[in-house]
Amino acid sequence: MGVSRLMDLLDDSREVIRNDGLLLLQQLTKSNAAIQKIVAFENAFERLLDIITEEGNSDGGIVVEDCLLLLQNLLKYNNSNQNFFKEGSYIQRMKPWFEVGDDNSGWSAQKVTNLHLMLQLVRVLVSPGNPPGATSSCQKFMYQCGLLQQLCIILMATGVPADILTETINTVSEVIRGSQVNQDYFASVNAPSNPPRPAIVVLLMSMVNERQPFVLRCAVLYCFQCFLYKNQKGQGEIVATLLPSTIDATSLSAGQLLCGGLFSTDSLSNWCAAVALAHALLENSTQKEQLLRVQLATSIGNPPVSLLQQCTNILAQGSKVQTRVGLLMLLCTWLTNCPIAVTHFLHNASNVPFLTAQISENLGEEEQLVQGLCALLLGICIYYNDNSLESNTKEKLKQLIEKRIGKEIFTEKLGFITKHEFYSKAAQKPQPSFSSPDHMMFDHEFTKLVKELEAVIIKAIYKSSEEDKKEEEVKKSLEQHDNIISHYKNVIREQDLQLEELKQTVSTLQAKNEQFQTTVSQQVAQIQQHKDQYNLLKVQLGKDNQHHNSHNSNAQINGFQSEEVSRLKEEIEELKKQHDLLQGELSEKNTLIENLSCNQAAGQTEQTTGVSEQVTELQKEMETLRSQLHVQSTEINRLQAERMELLQKVEASATVTASGDSASAASKNNDYEEKIAGLLRELSSLKDEVNLLSVEKSTLKRELDSAHSTTAILQDEKLKLGQEVSESKKEQDDLLILLADQDQKILSLKNKLKELGEQVDDEDDLESGDAGDEDDLDEEDSRDDDM
Repeated sequence: MGVSRLMDLLDDSREVIRNDGLLLLQQLTKSNAAIQKIVAFENAFERLLDIITEEGNSDGGIVVEDCLLLLQNLLKYNNSNQNFFKEGSYIQRMKPWFEVGDDNSGWSAQKVTNLHLMLQLVRVLVSPGNPPGATSSCQKFMYQCGLLQQLCIILMATGVPADILTETINTVSEVIRGSQVNQDYFASVNAPSNPPRPAIVVLLMSMVNERQPFVLRCAVLYCFQCFLYKNQKGQGEIVATLLPSTIDATSLSAGQLLCGGLFSTDSLSNWCAAVALAHALLENSTQKEQLLRVQLATSIGNPPVSLLQQCTNILAQGSKVQTRVGLLMLLCTWLTNCPIAVTHFLHNASNVPFLTAQISENLGEEEQLVQGLCALLLGICIYYNDNSLESNTKEKLKQLIEKRIGKEIFTEKLGFITKHEFYSKAAQKPQPSFSSPDHMMFDHEFTKLVKELEAVIIKAIYKSSEEDKKEEEVKKSLEQHDNIISHYKNVIREQDLQLEELKQTVSTLQAKNEQFQTTVSQQVAQIQQHKDQYNLLKVQLGKDNQHHNSHNSNAQINGFQSEEVSRLKEEIEELKKQHDLLQGELSEKNTLIENLSCNQAAGQTEQTTGVSEQVTELQKEMETLRSQLHVQSTEINRLQAERMELLQKVEASATVTASGDSASAASKNNDYEEKIAGLLRELSSLKDEVNLLSVEKSTLKRELDSAHSTTAILQDEKLKLGQEVSESKKEQDDLLILLADQDQKILSLKNKLKELGEQVDDEDDLESGDAGDEDDLDEEDSRDDDM
């Protein structure tokens, strides 16, 4: 509980006790991860940040400095505390530290110290030495809370002390390093000038200016390197400023500044510009090829020369060691993994003799580094040579080395690079930190490139021509194999997408069919309602006929009543015709339903089992609906026959002559007229309802026609898909045969290598195994598609 009791001192109202408690905690937390964790979980971050805020942030006194030193002890090299600091949303509370005013004159020494420590604390959270996931997460938080934006404001402000500006540049560098969002934001930052210039351009102007402080120029170089780190978009934008089609003569661009620094008289500017340009090409073959298009105007009256040629010309002129080292690093980076650039380099007949002369000479220690880099460049020309130039093929270059230099001497000179003390220092961390400009020789990323290439170049030098040919054949066959596999994987991926689209289409059609079924069910209910109404009308007509039959001897029909009965007869005939028409439409609907069912049954065999069951259920439902419609049609025919019988009864009653007194006949005629009028109204109502039913069934017909059309289209797409799947299956079978042949050839080649006495690496076996696994996976995919 000792640490907990000490943490309580930070809340003591007596400043002397609190301040001494801070100093004691500083000493306890140095290089002790256990105490660092205990202090952090005792709410140290919250308490320390509160004290810094109370003391006035960067304008505070020595107490703020003590708090910042304690925070550095808790966070530096402690991933657990860094994660706790980030998850506790304490990064957001750092933003007010950097809100400096417009008047930046008269900074006190304590404020400079405080702000310097605050910037270092930000760098602790985003240091390249931290786990990549933790660094990326902190970078994201710093952008979201506006901390990066605030740092960029300080970067572009005037009157900021040089050491604070330098540390701010380094801090911004690590906040944007490897973060695409942060890099894009930094590219959009403009300096408050007239006209506005991008911050990158303003910083590069400082880097190539020999009057600027050395540490500031190193910080700008580091910032540019971090901006381009894993940022192919940014690399393309920088190289584009050098291309003829995009050069803007009215404004100064990053590419023009780099070229100006590359060919200036200041060796440090040469080195910085060469390294910066090399970072625009790292792991980006596209930009390496684009940079070959850059043309430079050397002097008035002379034709322009390529950037590649101008670099080699400066090398041949024997400039300072630092300049030549920078240019050789640029050329090595440029030619690595770019056979086109190698061909352009070898096309100049003077380049290879210059390199061999540099390597074969016995020079002093200062020149040994240049000799090693020349050997590396020549080795890259061999390893990445595509043999497109007959005069400088791989074999001829190796023969040249063996005759002019000797393989052992070449290997020895190549080893000068990694044995140099400057190489070891540069390999330690990404940030360029040198005690003096003369020690600025190697770049961190270049050291990783040398480590990767040294072994493969030595191996390539000692290989015989037959081994090279065999290796080239194996590489070509493997490339063809990989290309074929990639092609068929793409085909299968496209077919999977088409299958998904067809399944979605089937689901849509099924939903439409369900809607049609609902509509037909509603129509059946309406028909049942009309049937009930008609039965009620029939009962009423039966009662009226009985009443008339009981008074046949006394009934008398006048001329007006005969006309009404005739009109009623005509309307009944018209209703009969409409009923026949409706019956014909119902027959057509029945035929459409049968065709739809047949089409679905025909296309169903090419779909999956799940879709087959669903469509079968839909077919059964359609059969049930068809039987219901047939029953309804029969019922309507019966109702039609009954209507005819009623009509005949009405006609028979109209022809009967009656006798009796006129008063009795008149009253009966009036009763009869009222009944006939009621009958007419009911028949008119029935006629309207039948017309409404006809309209609704016409709508159903159009919807069924649309469904039929959609089903036909789907069937055609299924047939096409079936053909494509069959073709894909044949192609995959051919691929399996081809892969088997390739495996046999590779095995034969390995056996020949073993017979010749060469050792075969296990990695080859593993690659063959992996290829076999991929074949098996592809074969399983094709079987799944067949199923």
